[in-house]
Formats: sequence, C-alpha cells, structure tokens
Amino acid sequence: MLSIALSSGTIEYTDTDADTDAGPDSGTGPYADGHTGTGPARETLVLVPGLGFDASVWQPVVDELRPDFRVLVPLLPLGGHRLPMDPDADLSAHGIAGLLGEFLDRLDLREVTLVQNDAGIAQLLVGVNDKRIARLVLASCEALDNYPPGLQGKALHTASKIPGALHLLLRSFRSPFLAGMRTSLGGMAKRPIPHDLVLRWYGPLLTDPAIRRDLGAFLRATRKDTYVEAAERLRSFDRPALVLWGAEDRMMPPRTGRRLAELLPHGAYEEVPDARTLIPFDNPRGLCEALRRFIAAHPAPVARGTA
Repeated sequence: MLSIALSSGTIEYTDTDADTDAGPDSGTGPYADGHTGTGPARETLVLVPGLGFDASVWQPVVDELRPDFRVLVPLLPLGGHRLPMDPDADLSAHGIAGLLGEFLDRLDLREVTLVQNDAGIAQLLVGVNDKRIARLVLASCEALDNYPPGLQGKALHTASKIPGALHLLLRSFRSPFLAGMRTSLGGMAKRPIPHDLVLRWYGPLLTDPAIRRDLGAFLRATRKDTYVEAAERLRSFDRPALVLWGAEDRMMPPRTGRRLAELLPHGAYEEVPDARTLIPFDNPRGLCEALRRFIAAHPAPVARGTA
C-alpha cells in the first residue's frame, strides 16, 4: 500500500493509477493531476471503508471499476488501519472527516466521486470541506438518528467506556460462530463472511494495542446528534448525490436511507438487491452498476470539458 503523512499521523491507501515501482507516497502524490500521465484524465472515485474494515472490503468493486476509473481507498483510523495515529490526534467523527478532506487536498484529487459505506464520515465534509467532491454516494451508512447504528454499534460504544471491555468484545471475532452471529458482524452481510477475511479485517485491533486505542478514542467521542446536525448541511449540497442502500439491511434500515435522500436537493435513492450493510461484499456487481449509471447521468465538469 501507499502511505501519506497527514496532520494527525500517517495513513495508508490504495490507488489503481499508482506506479507500482514508486514506493510510498511522499505526500504530493505521484499523479496529482489525476492520471498516470498517458492519455486523458479519468474520473476519480474514492471509496471509504467503514468501522474495522480495510481496503479489501472494497476489492471486488475496485477490480470491476479500475479499467475505466481511477479508484483510491484510504484507510482512515477506524480500526481497520495498521498505522497508529499520533497519541493526541482528534479521532472524533469530525476529526476523522478532517483527515479525509486533508487526504483529498494533499493528493490534489479533483471532481471526486466520494463513496462511503457503513460509517457516515463523508457526510461531515459537506458544507465544511467539500470543494473536491463532484458527486456524493452514501451507501448503507450511519445517518440521522441511527448513530451508533444497530446492536453492533451500540455494543461497541458501550464497551469503549469500560476498561478492557472493548478488547474482550473484539476477541469474540476470533470465533467463527460468534463473529457470524446476527447480532455481530454476521448481521451486516447477507451471505456468510469467510472467517479468514474476518481475521484480516480485525487483525490489527486484536494484535495492536495502539490500534485499539485509536478505535476506543473514536467510539468514546461519539455524539448521538452528530449526523442529525450534519443533515442540516446536506440540505445545501448543490451537487448530485446518490443514497444507495442494501435492500435487506438490518443495521441501517432502508427508511433511514430514504429520509437521507429526501434531504439532498439533488439526491436520489436506490436499493441494491441481495445486500445488507456490506454492499461491496454482498453484491459488488449491483453496486458497480449503480455507480456507473449515476456517474454517466451526472458528468463532472472535467468530463464536460469545462474545468
């Protein structure tokens, strides 16, 4: 993976247009103009994983879209990261949203289609630092009053406030049975998640106290009104937005997605069949088809030749 030093620490990311021989990124980005330097610039998609997931949760989507788009996946400090943040880092939802905005700025990414799944972080850029966003896609994510979301989110939040409880709860993911329960990770996906993938996702949290420290800081900073307040800024978002929901989502109810789409002046709501919260895992093809339709229907200025 590539890496970039930001104000609160170094984060890793993947970039389909990166030169495989370039090594870690210095902070300016090997392709700050948005492409490899050969041929016209391509549309840029930034796919943001949720709580406890690394870039692999998006891999089927990346593989499908990379022939036609530049696709980046940043590992924000939400538990799936492998590089601990600075001890004094602001790891509240707003602080992590600030890191996402800083990531877009430092790589000089322009006319981005920003896609967020599970966590609601991308919403917090709207009206704050959204100048690089051409299109916003919110895919089965925290929103409005569903925060912390479901039994899973509430259990993590509660455990973060009790010394040792978060580590104990996370250790349950070592068990295929416990991890697969509907009240645990298994409830986020319609089809069974291979246990080796679970161990990959949660490995850093299980083995590195500094990563658990980061996640604990994020969870303890939870404010129930975070996305209710953010919803007011969504009303002024003047660019295309797609609210894409797993049709069988239990943790993020579809009614929340419909309410979210109604707030966005240029928003549309669509459900992905055969999917719960983890749409990139359950139905990556359906997700990719929806993204392609949405992008084609709303050309970014650079694609229209007016940048």
